[in-house]
Amino acid sequence: MYRLLLVDDEAIIIRGIRSFVDFDALSISEVYEASNGEAALALFKEHEPDLILADINMPKMNGLDFSIAVKEIKPDTKIALITGYDYFDYALTALKAGVNDYVLKPVSKTDIQQTLQKLIAKRQQDDKHLAVTKIVEDLTKKVDTVDDTGYQEKIQKEIDDHMNDVDFSLTYLAKQLSLSTSYLSNLFKRLYGQTFQEYMLTTRLERAKILLLSTNMKVYEIASAVGFDDPNYLSSSFKKKYKMSPNQFRDKVKE
Repeated sequence: MYRLLLVDDEAIIIRGIRSFVDFDALSISEVYEASNGEAALALFKEHEPDLILADINMPKMNGLDFSIAVKEIKPDTKIALITGYDYFDYALTALKAGVNDYVLKPVSKTDIQQTLQKLIAKRQQDDKHLAVTKIVEDLTKKVDTVDDTGYQEKIQKEIDDHMNDVDFSLTYLAKQLSLSTSYLSNLFKRLYGQTFQEYMLTTRLERAKILLLSTNMKVYEIASAVGFDDPNYLSSSFKKKYKMSPNQFRDKVKE
């Protein structure tokens, strides 16, 4: 759910937006109002809304200065400015300063609805990117914390090269490293803190999460891409670990 801040010195504009925008359909749960830039900035500092729709020509603090101040506090805030033709060049300057969109007066219901939809889409894209980045960072940390015994790099390379190979096994890995399966099993657990099977399952599920967030691939396509020969096994393992199905995970991040 998102929080929206409306800023305009004309009360009729704010009333109009409140009356014709379907906030529930846009997953907007809270709407704040301000009639000038200074009051808006105070509200922003208190509530930190996700989305802002503001007039560019406001008393006390104009829309551009207000937007710059907001971006310095919370850069991922999505802002659209309402502007007339007289301030169009000003709006272009605002875009260069980090404002995400603008809408020209006179505004219609469709204009406002589409502008808010675009801001939300940009916010969702950011959320996806952050989620993918966190997953990748977590995977990197797992590898970086492994003690270097001379085998770490070789083991990791084999795993990375065969992540989508359903036949990749501890026995195959031992053969590639010229080690006995029992010795490699103990070595792997000592280095990674879990068994080979546990590590492979967790890593494949984490990579499945990345594909769920960064692509439109179907679950069966993702299963094949990360080394599951049975999409149902991917789904059941995913649900067991994360308490939701792959599609539920994808939808939850979008929301």
